[in-house]
Amino acid sequence: MVKIIKNAEVYSPEYLGRKDILIGGEKILAVEDNIDINLKSADQIDAQGKIVTSGLIDQHIHLTGAGGKHAFSSMTPEISISELIQCGTTTVMGMLGTDGVTRSLQGLYAKVKGLEQEGISAYMLTGYFGIPTTTMLGSVLEDIVFIDKVIGCKTAISDARASFPTENELLKVLREVHVGGLTSGKGGILHVHLGALESRMDILLNLVKKHHFPIRHISPTHVGRTKPLFEQAIEFAKLGGMIDISTGGTKYDLPFKQVLYALEKGVSINNITLSSDGNAGMAKTDENGNIVYLYKAPVDLNLKQVISLIQEAGMAISDAFKLITTNPARNLSLAHKGKVMTGFDADLCFFDKQFNLTDVISRGNIMMKDCEIVKANKY
Repeated sequence: MVKIIKNAEVYSPEYLGRKDILIGGEKILAVEDNIDINLKSADQIDAQGKIVTSGLIDQHIHLTGAGGKHAFSSMTPEISISELIQCGTTTVMGMLGTDGVTRSLQGLYAKVKGLEQEGISAYMLTGYFGIPTTTMLGSVLEDIVFIDKVIGCKTAISDARASFPTENELLKVLREVHVGGLTSGKGGILHVHLGALESRMDILLNLVKKHHFPIRHISPTHVGRTKPLFEQAIEFAKLGGMIDISTGGTKYDLPFKQVLYALEKGVSINNITLSSDGNAGMAKTDENGNIVYLYKAPVDLNLKQVISLIQEAGMAISDAFKLITTNPARNLSLAHKGKVMTGFDADLCFFDKQFNLTDVISRGNIMMKDCEIVKANKY
């Protein structure tokens, strides 16, 4: 199906001005000042007064739910495609967390494929918190090379739930990630959960500065958990690494303020991403540390923090949207994602002037129209 979007204020994320966008199948075929094609079968969409960006990318989300940190009853449920579309997310990277026993990589793979069938783009990481890690084919290398949706590996450090890997153990996993990415053409990353222990990011900085491992294959997340950890993350970013700030879950300050602080310290906006940690198990506690209730981390906070950067901090729209479009696309080596550009996937978000999300197109299909989800399972 051919679609022509007329009169859109396009941010790719750089501002392109008022443009028409031609979509054929799942791809953007052209972005021009005026596209006038006489096709009776073409679906024409008037985006007059709308801001149009690339579809949003969430590179850290628990698609099949998180394991129970407070017994079996605290396990969170699978995410639905409706939850993702409602906040403009058209590309996700799913992973396991602490729990590699009741949650499986096979179940995650099935969920990823299911979301693809429903109309968005989905990828996954092999592994979980522990080393030696769990895999599907026997090794991280084989999972990345032979399983279509696996683009890297997950592990954890500086957390009491982690396996406290040594530098050599991490280097061995990184070697498999690196070689697997080279062999499969996927890029390959080791996505590293960071806890609040005082060891912080020491081991990752050593891998880069002492062992000279290519920094682009190391992807630290939850870097804003504590202020001292964030200071190390700033150092990591200045070395050329990409740092990921969680908009949900544990954080020492509002994520958009963390972004501003990093920029003040000399970090490039091109070296920062936001991710939701959506569906992670969370607990509300009282002043004595007793659990009041359990809940799952929201999936919509990435967009809300970007809007805060624009509306409260005065950041340029083109810079703010990099955090959830081009930057995660580059981090995950998704060369066809994150821009409104000819040849890229037809993933688009439409906003009114107040940045209320009104319409979503994913892989060329209309998923939300006039603030109503039009293509999603009802269960």
